[in-house]
Amino acid sequence: MRCRVDAGRFRLTVDEPESAGGTDAGPQPTDLFLASVASCFTLAMAWSARRRGVELTAVQVTAEGQYAGPRFESITIAVRAAGPEADIDELAAEAQRVCYVTNTLRELPRVEVVSEDG
Repeated sequence: MRCRVDAGRFRLTVDEPESAGGTDAGPQPTDLFLASVASCFTLAMAWSARRRGVELTAVQVTAEGQYAGPRFESITIAVRAAGPEADIDELAAEAQRVCYVTNTLRELPRVEVVSEDG
């Protein structure tokens, strides 16, 4: 069940937990998916803060998916950061506009699977 994935110049090990037949040598694909959501939103928050001249400290973003069969039915993004609450709300709203991952999920892309000889 384990595989290696190239992500840019980085190589990641992706696996399933032992309970699902894997070796638990790396995160499972759905964990990486949620990590992509959380990390992109975190970077969007930081970008938005820098753009507005707001100093944020201790930014923490978590993404939790609710399963519905073989897919996520919904994803909840929780944002915690030090700073005035109004600024955090405004930064989160701006981050929603510039986060590539969450914007991709809002308007689902077409997914096409092609077989390549090789």
